[in-house]
Amino acid sequence: MIILMGYVHLNPSDVNQFTADVQAVVSSTRAEKGCLFYAFTLEDARVGRMLTVQRWQDQESLTAHVERHESAPFLKKWGNRMRMNILKYDVSNESSFME
Repeated sequence: MIILMGYVHLNPSDVNQFTADVQAVVSSTRAEKGCLFYAFTLEDARVGRMLTVQRWQDQESLTAHVERHESAPFLKKWGNRMRMNILKYDVSNESSFME
């Protein structure tokens, strides 16, 4: 399993449009094969910081997500307008936090 977690940093004036654009692709992303969890949330509008947490079945699923044709317009629009500080974790053992 692959977990992505971290921040996307934007100009604070772009936060509302970025949030709307992300929400437009959330449903289709969550329906993708191999997507186990996908979320973006606004952490601090004043500084333009969004938090993302994603869980993917495997690297192949994540790669397919990034390469799918619906991702291209989003990345083209926002690629130069955001700074990402997102880390990828390869998880081999998952269990309840109470175990």
